[in-house]
Amino acid sequence: MNKKKINSSILDLKKGFSGNDLAIGLLNQLEKLAQELPDEVARKFSPQIDADFYLYSDGACRGNPGIGSWASIALNSKGETLFEACSLDDHTTNNKMELTGALKAMELILDYAKDEGIRDFSAALYTDSKYVSEGMNSWRHNWKKRGWKKSDGGAVQNLELWKSLDEVSQKFSSLEFHWVKGHNNHPQNERCDELCNEVLDRSSY
Repeated sequence: MNKKKINSSILDLKKGFSGNDLAIGLLNQLEKLAQELPDEVARKFSPQIDADFYLYSDGACRGNPGIGSWASIALNSKGETLFEACSLDDHTTNNKMELTGALKAMELILDYAKDEGIRDFSAALYTDSKYVSEGMNSWRHNWKKRGWKKSDGGAVQNLELWKSLDEVSQKFSSLEFHWVKGHNNHPQNERCDELCNEVLDRSSY
C-alpha cells in the first residue's frame, strides 16, 4: 500500500472515530509515521540511463476532440520527486495533451534548475506516446529542414506545440526522449496516468 492510500485510510478512520480523543490521537501519530515512508514513485525508481533529472509525462482525452488533461513528474538522480503537475483543457485532442505534458515537464524542470542555480544539466523524458517520442527524436528534424512542412508539403499538425517543444529542448545541455509502454506497471508512467484521470474525474463533479 502506498503513502497516498495509507493517508486516505487514516482519514476514513478519523471520520469513523470522530469524538474519540484517544483514537484520534493514535491516528494522528500513525499519520506522522506515514509521512516518513519513502515516496512510492521514488522507491520504484530504476532509471536505465544516467541523467541529472528524469521527466515523465502523459496526456488524456475523453472524446477526441473533447475534454482533456496532461500530467508531468520530475525526479532527481536520487529518485526523489521534485514535482507533480497536471491540468485540464476544456476542448482538446489526445495528441495535444501528450505534447503539452512533455512541454510542461521540460518548462517546469528548467524553472526548478534556475531557482536552484543549476546549470548545464542533462535530462531524460519518458512518454508512452510514440507521437511525442518519434516526433522529437526524428520527425521534427526533417520538418525543420523543409520549413516545418511534411514530406508531402502539407502542414504539420499541432505546429505551435512542436515548435515550442523544439525551442525549449535546446535549453538543455542534453535531453533524451524515450518511449515506454503505457499501462505496463511502469510506476512513473502509471502515476502520470493517474494524475490525468484525477483531473478529468474532478471536472465531472
